[in-house]
Amino acid sequence: MALARMLPIELISVDSAQVYRGLNIGTAKPTAAEREAVPHHLIDIIEPTEAYSAARFVADTQKLISDTHERGRLPVLVGGTMLYFKALRDGLDEMPAASASVRAAIEAEAAAIGWPAMHAQLAAVDAKTAARLAPADTQRIGRALEVWRVSGQPISFWQRGAGARDDSNTLPLISLEPTSRAWLHERIAQRFDAMLSAGFVDEVRALRARGDLHSELPALRCVGYRQAWAALQANNLQLLRDQGIAATRQLAKRQLTWLRGMPGRTVLACDAADFPAQGLLALRQALEVG
Repeated sequence: MALARMLPIELISVDSAQVYRGLNIGTAKPTAAEREAVPHHLIDIIEPTEAYSAARFVADTQKLISDTHERGRLPVLVGGTMLYFKALRDGLDEMPAASASVRAAIEAEAAAIGWPAMHAQLAAVDAKTAARLAPADTQRIGRALEVWRVSGQPISFWQRGAGARDDSNTLPLISLEPTSRAWLHERIAQRFDAMLSAGFVDEVRALRARGDLHSELPALRCVGYRQAWAALQANNLQLLRDQGIAATRQLAKRQLTWLRGMPGRTVLACDAADFPAQGLLALRQALEVG
């Protein structure tokens, strides 16, 4: 927002949760005033009953980048969904198309025997993928089994041919990374407390009351929403704060791991005393050069 006072920019959200309408407090969406002051894209574009993919993000974003340039403005991509950044920079793997019938059969089987048993099934046909997935990672286990049943090949087979696009390093990548884990953990706790104070539980309660949503939808598997949904389901909110903070810490750890594996990034220490001024200067220089 500060950059927008210096340069003609438009913001493109790189956030797999902000795409959903009705998920506001838990995704820290920009306010109406902020969105009116600076153009924001890829926010509130689908219902939480729908799914949004990395492939759709790439298609949407490539068009937005082109359109923004045509308007004589600079596109700035902001967010923490690292898979989306990687897909945009490195390209997408060729994957078999999703099969609703196969997916439904997998979910029915999981309901009968449990996801740990489904994880064991995956390990029998694709040990490489199973080794990197937790038994509770229902979304990715389901997709990996779906790919196996549709194609007869493990998902790792389809991923092995992925290669970087020729222009994968043309996007300047500015990474805001804390040097202190304690500082990061404190900020995460402050953020979750602010969400609770702003009415986060009531927001999730309203989503449950709609009647057309369930806990296995991608929208409701987002960090924070997953924990709040389960707490309301159990009619016990006592552990929600601790569970939400723990899940957010895990997410932040995964985000940092992704970032450290991305080449060509410029790192700014966001917990440094001079970060606001120096960070703004670095961002402005990167945009003007890029």
